[in-house]
Amino acid sequence: MHPAYSVVFFTTATGAGYGLLALLGVLGGLGFIAPEFWLGLVGMALSLGLIVAGLLSSTGHLGRPERAWRAFSQWRSSWLSREGVAAVATFIPAGLFGIGWVLMGKSGGWVAIVGLMAAAGGVVTVCTTGMIYASLKPIAQWRSRYTLPAYLIFSAMTGGVLLNGLLRSFGAGSTLVLAGALLATLAGWGWKLATWHYNDRLEIPTTANTATGLAGGTVRSIEWPHTEENYLLKEMGFRIARKHSAKLRRITQVLAFAVPAILLVIAFALPWPFAAAASLLAALMQFVGMLVERWLFFAEAKHTVTLYYGR
Repeated sequence: MHPAYSVVFFTTATGAGYGLLALLGVLGGLGFIAPEFWLGLVGMALSLGLIVAGLLSSTGHLGRPERAWRAFSQWRSSWLSREGVAAVATFIPAGLFGIGWVLMGKSGGWVAIVGLMAAAGGVVTVCTTGMIYASLKPIAQWRSRYTLPAYLIFSAMTGGVLLNGLLRSFGAGSTLVLAGALLATLAGWGWKLATWHYNDRLEIPTTANTATGLAGGTVRSIEWPHTEENYLLKEMGFRIARKHSAKLRRITQVLAFAVPAILLVIAFALPWPFAAAASLLAALMQFVGMLVERWLFFAEAKHTVTLYYGR
């Protein structure tokens, strides 16, 4: 599949944004993170900023962005529509939580309720995003038990590392948050390795023979019905060389998982300013690494329509 940069950024940014929002909603609303104005303001601005930037970026891949609003009417049958509805609906409790926790300096009571609602909305939105891809039968690499959990794990991972960096920067570091961010990073690393292992050994049942219903011999494409690359080839016929894929996988492991994990371990032993610097660097490196991971997620996926072109 064509790895459009707008969608790559969208899935990375919104995943991190909703992960951070969910953690702030739960921990802030229940009082585990004290309501401090500047910490709360920066945290909410960062989470909602990532979400809005990601959602706006996703419209760049639409042929007619001005018609995007029409997708909301298809929520009964479309995961894309459900994603849009969930994303917009989540802004309501998120806004109320920001007012109560940041501006009014309160936690517990109604602030905790809207915080939990914002967290639930974030989780639901991430689930709908994951299901957009997990529900696609023509793409075997996505229609697996690994896709939806990956979206949730990566959202919790990037959101947790961002939260740790935020708390450390304001001198409110928590050992539990740091440990959680480290464990989530290791869990994300393990899940990504398991996903690659599954996809590399995946036997796709559909072939040119089964697609045409011709059982005898081997069906192959002699020539295309057109001379130039068409929409199907551009969007669904993207190919990446195996050596380039292997190189990008190594880069993903280093930037998204290994380096952030090492920096988080180092942050355990460092005093405040250095621990904050290590935590912020871990968040930055991980975000860049996840952009590479998301690019690979699309580039390595093969749509069955490419069988028509002998790919």
